[in-house]
Amino acid sequence: MRTVQNGAECEPSQRADSYSIGGVPDPEFKPLTALEASQWRTRNRASSPWLVVAWQVSAGCVFAVTVGLLGSAVGGWSAAYGALSVVLPSALMVCGLQRLRSVPDSGAVMLGFVMWESVKIASTVAMLVLAPKLVQPLNWLALVAGFVVTMKMYWVAAWMHSRRRSWHISN
Repeated sequence: MRTVQNGAECEPSQRADSYSIGGVPDPEFKPLTALEASQWRTRNRASSPWLVVAWQVSAGCVFAVTVGLLGSAVGGWSAAYGALSVVLPSALMVCGLQRLRSVPDSGAVMLGFVMWESVKIASTVAMLVLAPKLVQPLNWLALVAGFVVTMKMYWVAAWMHSRRRSWHISN
């Protein structure tokens, strides 16, 4: 007997409620009960994107002050501008994505994500293009180093989140 799912006819083995992958039922798949799903959500809390932005601000400030103290004021300001060209677009994207939290349509959310990621990339490029006009004199090496150190905080935040999850699981 054929059924209709998402506007297309499919065999019973291809229905979503048969828990199949590529039309082949997965014998090891077991749906969670409401209680199990609630416990899983408690153990696997999502981290806030603002936490990543906070890590970026912290790293950028520490790096810029360090370059300014150990190097020169020009290097410090250039590193700070490099960090700022990561932090401001990231914060703008987080603000934009927070508006999408209440949108029920997953396609619209995905389109919104792509749009805000594009805005983030364009604003980052614009800030880097404007750097010679806004920061004078400019130390490009310090700017790029501040940019890279701040950008790498995505990885540090992901690593810290995974460590926090593994610590909670082991306790």
